[in-house]
Amino acid sequence: MHKMIVRNTMMLIIISIAFLACKPVNRETNNLRYPVDTIGFAHLDYQMDSIMERLTRNHEQNPETFLDMPKVVISPHDDYAFVGNLYPETLKNIRATTVFLFGVAHKARLLGLEDQLIFDSYDCWKGPYGDVKVSEIRDMLKQQLPPGLFVVNDSMHQMEHSLEALIPFLQFYNRDVQIIPVLVPYMSYNRMEDIAKPLSEAIRSVLVDKGLEWGKDFAFVISTDAVHYGDEDWGGKNFAVYGTDSAGYARTLAHEKMIMDTLSGNLSPRKIKAFCEFTVDENNYHEYKWTWCGRYSVPLGLLTVFELNEATGNKPLAGTIIGYSNSINHPVLKVDDLGMGTTAPANTHHWVGYASIAYK
Repeated sequence: MHKMIVRNTMMLIIISIAFLACKPVNRETNNLRYPVDTIGFAHLDYQMDSIMERLTRNHEQNPETFLDMPKVVISPHDDYAFVGNLYPETLKNIRATTVFLFGVAHKARLLGLEDQLIFDSYDCWKGPYGDVKVSEIRDMLKQQLPPGLFVVNDSMHQMEHSLEALIPFLQFYNRDVQIIPVLVPYMSYNRMEDIAKPLSEAIRSVLVDKGLEWGKDFAFVISTDAVHYGDEDWGGKNFAVYGTDSAGYARTLAHEKMIMDTLSGNLSPRKIKAFCEFTVDENNYHEYKWTWCGRYSVPLGLLTVFELNEATGNKPLAGTIIGYSNSINHPVLKVDDLGMGTTAPANTHHWVGYASIAYK
C-alpha cells in the first residue's frame, strides 16, 4: 500500500523505462521478469555490494534472535534506505536453495483478482547478480492443486514490488537460489483455510515425500510491511488512528506489539486468525481494520506452513521476533550515491512499520 498510493505514477514510468532499456527478450527461451522499483531497491551488483557493506559495517546480529536455517520468515519489503539492517537480519540465515515467496498483491483490485493464489509463468526474475531461476516445482504444484485455487497472471506479478525487494538479499547470500513466487490477493479467512490445506498437501507431495529437508532444501519467506501510519500523503486517507503526537506514536507502537504477539511463539490457527482480526475489517474482508499490507499474505502463508508442519509430524513451529522498526526511528541508509533513493516521505505524519519474525 505504501508504494501503491505514493508512487503509482512513478512506478508506471519505471516499468516503461525498464522495458525500453532492456535488450529484446526471446520469450521462448528467456521469459524474464524485470524489476519494477529501481529506486527503492537495488537491481545492480555494485548497488547490492555497497548496500551490504554499509549495512554490515559495525553491526552484529543479536545472538538471542539467531535462527540458523529457519523454515519460515516474515520480512519487510519497503525501501532499502528505510528498512536497513532488518533485511539482512531477516534473510541472511535462509540456507535453502528453493524459496517459496508469498507476497502482497497491492494492485489486485485493478485486475479484479481475489480468492485465488496468483502464480507467474516467468522462467527467471532478474536479480543484481544475474537471472534468478523460477523453480520447476512451481509448475509441479499447479498440476496438483484443485481447479479454482489459483490463476496465472504475469501482469500482476510485473507490477508488484513486494517480492522483488527480497530477491537481491536472497541472491547475495546464495547465487544459486531458486524461487517460487506467489501473490495473495483479497480473500476471507475461510477462503485462506480452503486454499492452505491443498497447497500444503501439494508441497508435501512434491518436496517432503521426495526426501527434501525443510529449512535445508526449501524454505518460505512471507512479505509484508507493518502499519502504514499518518494523516498525510496516503491518497487522501487518514491512517493516524491515535494521532501524530508523541503519545499517539507510543500508542501505535503498543498496538503493533499486540499484533506481533499473535505471530510469535508456537504457531496455531487461533493465533493466525487473531492476526486477521487485528488487520482485516470483520464486515468486509476487502478493507483494512489496521493497515498491514500483508493482511492476506501473512495468514495464508502461515496457515500453509502450519498445515505442512502438522502433516509431517514435526514439533510445533515457533516464531521468534527478529526485530521491529519503522521508517522514522533510525537514520536513513545513504543510497543516493548509488543511483537509488526513497519512494515516499518518512515523518510523524507518514511512516511505515517493519516486522521481522523467524520460525523453526
